[in-house]
Parts: sequence; structure tokens; C-alpha cells
Amino acid sequence: MAYWLIKSEPFKYSWDQFVADKVTFWDGVRNYGARNNLKAMKKGDQAFFYHSNEGLEIVGIAEVEREFYQDPTTEDSAWVVVDFKPYKKLNKTVKLSEVKATPALEKMALIRLGRLSVQPVLKEEWEIIMDMAGES
Repeated sequence: MAYWLIKSEPFKYSWDQFVADKVTFWDGVRNYGARNNLKAMKKGDQAFFYHSNEGLEIVGIAEVEREFYQDPTTEDSAWVVVDFKPYKKLNKTVKLSEVKATPALEKMALIRLGRLSVQPVLKEEWEIIMDMAGES
């Protein structure tokens, strides 16, 4: 299993809306690096759901329900979506400031590639964040 982080501005699409929807496709990705990350995802992979701009915190875990396919919001074949379903709300959110204050996470994409909306997360990083969230 691979691990990821997906970002959403809560005023546009929040964790609570995601839970209410039960399944959603992750659209609007218009960055080739983020697109390539979507293409690399496999069914069953998990992703941290990160509230960007407001909150700046990891709030839950999403799971890949369907691997990449053509983004239905555009006719441009360069862009794809992945279907996600909610997996679990974290016991405790993990703020960006906490991630930045953790030396073992200094190379995490969330810090190095802050603007990238779909990012890989290393297994070791995943485990540290899960500990921080009280998910041990």
C-alpha cells in the first residue's frame, strides 16, 4: 500500500462534506506533478485529508475507491481524477505547525512542496503523523 496526502480548502470541500458524500472524485488537479501522483494511486491506498488555507491541518484519512480515469470536468485528456471514500476521522488533527516542528518530518512533501495538492507520503512519515494524531 502507498500513502498520500490530498489537500482541500474547507470552504470549497471540507472533511464533513466528504463524509456526507460518502464517495467523491478528486477533480480540478491542473498540475502535472499532482496529476502523476493521482495516476500512481492504487485502489486501497490511503491519503491524509488536509485542510489547506483555513485550518492548515490533517483531519482524516481517505481511501482510494477507484483508480484514475478521465476528469469529467474537462475534455482535455491530460487531466484525470481518482475516486476517494472517507476511511477515518483522526482522533486529533495534526497542524502544519506541528509537522514543521517535527525534525523527522523535515523532508516531507507537505513542507518541501507546500503548493502541491496531491503528494506522496513515506511510510515512516505516515507512522509519525498517525502517532501525533493519537492513532497508535
